[in-house]
Amino acid sequence: MTNDLTTSYERDGYLVLDHALDAGEVGELLEEAVRICRGELGDISGALPAGAADTDDDVLRRFLCVHYPHKLSGVMLDTMRHPAVVSALTTLIGPNVKAMQSMLFIKSEGEPGQAWHQDELFIPTRDRSLTAAWIALDDATVDNGCLWVLPGSHQHGVLYPNREHDDPRYDCTVESYGFPFQDSDAVPVEVKAGSVVVFNGYLLHKSLPNTAGHGYRRALVNHYMSAESLLPWAVPEQGTGMGQADFRDVVLVAGTDPYAYKGLENLRRPRIRPNRDGGCDR
Repeated sequence: MTNDLTTSYERDGYLVLDHALDAGEVGELLEEAVRICRGELGDISGALPAGAADTDDDVLRRFLCVHYPHKLSGVMLDTMRHPAVVSALTTLIGPNVKAMQSMLFIKSEGEPGQAWHQDELFIPTRDRSLTAAWIALDDATVDNGCLWVLPGSHQHGVLYPNREHDDPRYDCTVESYGFPFQDSDAVPVEVKAGSVVVFNGYLLHKSLPNTAGHGYRRALVNHYMSAESLLPWAVPEQGTGMGQADFRDVVLVAGTDPYAYKGLENLRRPRIRPNRDGGCDR
């Protein structure tokens, strides 16, 4: 990664790795997405079973987001460690990097986006090293619901307040508000399949619905941070609602883990994201 890219990342809070994955790698991930959604690679909490007569399209259109696909698929786990992505991460974060989350977005036409938010709200690293790698599996355009960002909104490391909303353009996650930016400051990030949008955990970003006439805007999103920092993340499956001092359901992708002596835990299960009505993804 050049110094120019690093400078632009520090200034804007994001950068694009054009064509970081080749067509073969993207095709393999798309095939794997079908297998995941059919349930061929393991159970997904909240998902409806696929019938033998269901086409691939029938199955895919029932989903909006699958959390933790790397726990089901060796291909997606390998992609979490993709050399092009890891090279960027070690430049931006440091030599020791761990991943804690993956999400497979399958946004077919008519499906909603996400309102303005900061990833740090959901993954409380608090060391300002949280970084997303948003891998486009289709060409992402304004029409089919690409990412929008507010450049520079990460710089002060401020977490803005959040609230529920009833905007039908967005899914059931909360929206950030009260920040000193306007929608007119937003920039669409249109990228080709195989490109990766790398962005800071404090960057305000959103996506709009897929308004294209037909087709998908699929993306695999992985989240990373410095392995030298603790991760005080809640474990809702345990029913406590409390955060752990150091969440250890992680994958080391670069360097060494100073906390390896703690071992690893399997704390999160693959699941779907609820829709706005609290039900399952369609």
